[in-house]
Amino acid sequence: MRQIVLDTETTGLETSLGHRIIEIGCVEVVNRRLTGNHYHQYINPEREIDSGAFEVHGISNQFLADKPVFASVVDEFMAFIDGAELVIHNAPFDVGFINHELRLNASKFRRVEDYCGVIDTLAMARQKHPGQRVTLDALCKRYAVDNSARTLHGALLDAEILADVYLLMTGGQTNLFGGNSNSDDDDQDEGGHYARHAQLFANRRPGLIITPSDEELAQHEMRLDAIEKASGGQCLFRNKSS
Repeated sequence: MRQIVLDTETTGLETSLGHRIIEIGCVEVVNRRLTGNHYHQYINPEREIDSGAFEVHGISNQFLADKPVFASVVDEFMAFIDGAELVIHNAPFDVGFINHELRLNASKFRRVEDYCGVIDTLAMARQKHPGQRVTLDALCKRYAVDNSARTLHGALLDAEILADVYLLMTGGQTNLFGGNSNSDDDDQDEGGHYARHAQLFANRRPGLIITPSDEELAQHEMRLDAIEKASGGQCLFRNKSS
């Protein structure tokens, strides 16, 4: 079974107001194992980013100025997700934006749902943990997933974190450790058998190591500049004292 855990960042919250996708991040899971394959792309939205959205993700108009537009990356993106089951936190939001881009660019592609199944982990978490907070950060705490690098939202990082949360939240994972996967007691020993997911990470296949180019390193520095500005100089990735 091939699944793609997906997240997007956008210029704002409403497609009806002309907002666009500016970043797509995807990680591949096959038979409940992360493969190391991923898709990541920044996109020039051909419009300004709302200030409120910038405060969330820290991606600036200047940073996106030289990035490709959606129409030039749609073939590669759709080829990556084609036939997979998409796993998305608040799926109607991300799927709605992707479908909006497909319509806006008069793409040869139809709706995402015509090519992929969709799992909404937000709806799943609400059913599994009624009355509890089910933001991605809250689920990370519940399932002992390390999200300390998540100072700002980023599509690829959030997709990686969501993949860990999804594998722990869905049934059967504890069978790898000889535990009981059928228990409905979500509050039992969360620092115990949920924390044992570290053993799952040890069993992952090694990912492909790619050395960044000079251009990619320059783009990374621009992103850190944006985070530095948005966080008032509190960018953890540049904390020399840690």
